[in-house]
Amino acid sequence: MEFGFFELLNLFGALGFFIYGMKVMSEGIQKVAGTKMRQILRSMTSNRFKGVLTGFALTALVQSSSATTVLVVSFVNAGLLSLIESIGVIMGANIGTTITAWLISIIGFKVKIANYALPIIAVGFPLMFLSKSKAKSWAEVLIGFALLFIGLSYLKDAVPDLRANPEILEFLSQYADLGFISTLIFVLIGTVLTVVVQSSSAAMALTLVMANNGWIPFELAAAMVLGENIGTTITANLAALIANVHAKRAAAAHFIFNVFGVLWIIIAMPLFLTVIGDYMTTNMGGSPFTDPEQIPIGLSIFHTSFNIINTLLLVGFVGFIGKTVIRMVPSKGDDEEFHLEYIGTGMMQTAELSLEEAAKETAKFGEITARMSEFLRELILVDTPKKQRKLLKKIKKYEEITDRIDDELAKYLMRVSEGALSDESTRRVSGLLSISNDLESIGDIIYQMSRDLEKFFEGDIIFNSEQKEGMVAILDAIDEAFAVMNTNLSSKFSDVTIAEAYEKEIVINKTKKKLQKKHAKRIEAKVYNINSDTIYKDLFYASEKVGDHIINVTEAITGEKEKEFEEEGSAS
Repeated sequence: MEFGFFELLNLFGALGFFIYGMKVMSEGIQKVAGTKMRQILRSMTSNRFKGVLTGFALTALVQSSSATTVLVVSFVNAGLLSLIESIGVIMGANIGTTITAWLISIIGFKVKIANYALPIIAVGFPLMFLSKSKAKSWAEVLIGFALLFIGLSYLKDAVPDLRANPEILEFLSQYADLGFISTLIFVLIGTVLTVVVQSSSAAMALTLVMANNGWIPFELAAAMVLGENIGTTITANLAALIANVHAKRAAAAHFIFNVFGVLWIIIAMPLFLTVIGDYMTTNMGGSPFTDPEQIPIGLSIFHTSFNIINTLLLVGFVGFIGKTVIRMVPSKGDDEEFHLEYIGTGMMQTAELSLEEAAKETAKFGEITARMSEFLRELILVDTPKKQRKLLKKIKKYEEITDRIDDELAKYLMRVSEGALSDESTRRVSGLLSISNDLESIGDIIYQMSRDLEKFFEGDIIFNSEQKEGMVAILDAIDEAFAVMNTNLSSKFSDVTIAEAYEKEIVINKTKKKLQKKHAKRIEAKVYNINSDTIYKDLFYASEKVGDHIINVTEAITGEKEKEFEEEGSAS
């Protein structure tokens, strides 16, 4: 058979089939295990060895080191994981991703799984029409699994027979006998291949097929596997180019870890491969150096043992790696915290996992609005024009940030809602949209309050001591409500109750009524100042509106309204 343009299209089509199957299966597993993934990461401690085990378990579970890395970055930003702990998880993810090679080697080459693919799809397909989202997710797992191995079967058939087409490898043969240089060349080929297909699993599958069909010898296939280890980090670093400083540091740590491993293994490669060859000859009845059919298992052993040894070598240096990446990717200063930190990384995984990032972004949003309230308090208390102008500028800047975050969060959540979501996640999307809207409204109200104060200052009007005390009192109550709100936003939503937030709302309302009565008495006593008292009244009324939006946030988290809470309280 000749290998022309049509055959090349077949090869790329088979590769696309494989990648699509891997994607469907991985996303299905992530939907099924989404909550467990979060629980695994939340159980992390500062123990780096436990971090490695966590990364391995998580990646082996979802069959995607990219999903693990993205989730790790989110937890680093949220403060649930330190950069040091995240490096341990990434090391474990490198070991976990080798499970894919074993699946392909054992099932894909030893068992004709493609023969069972259609029955597997027949089992999974009806599940797609069930009302339960968990059943639909299992359908994706089964169908993706079947498609993956159908793609692998087509991939094996699409690779041409070298005996009939020896000219295909003519261009590679001139690079195959250059010793150490050949190893470097095939490391580069593996790197480029992974970047092109955007999947280390797909690149690994292609390498296994090429080696199994006799395209390349065992030692050069091993070099390609090393290149794929580098290629997967380049893909992550490219994605992190448009991300924040935390994502860049995590990607840089992944790159340093993998590149260092490739450097030392290249030097030890001849000895390393000889040991694997001797082991397989003794225990498996064949050497990957002489029997192409043994190469897939040989490469899987090489891939796993390399990543385990590399992790054992470097797990004691995670602190050094952390310091190195912090120096490599320094923070740009205070403005860094004003950018979206959890979404907008250019990496959109499954809808279920994306909600975790949106929730963390919403928690950050809450902190920003609380900071605006702190600036407003300072603005009321300071008495120098320079400090006033500085605070007015800060509040205006933060209000623009709240608008941008609300807009981008809404767009992101709309994209998330387009995916297949469980009923719980659908409610969570609705809740997060409502929370974002309330937080943006808080920003608008505080900004308008600052504009009122600006006019106040321009007229050389000042608050009397009673008015200042009144505003401090209601802002104290608001700050306490903000603290509860932000604690709730950072907590597991199912654990949040409305009770404490409602208590803070009662305090705000009582304080506002108290100030209102005092304000009315000033009017009755005819000590009313039309300039200061009008703005003073507007400010404490606006403060009470901020409190309303704060309680709305906790209501959206719990799904419980104030009236419902009051009724329950009176009934009990």
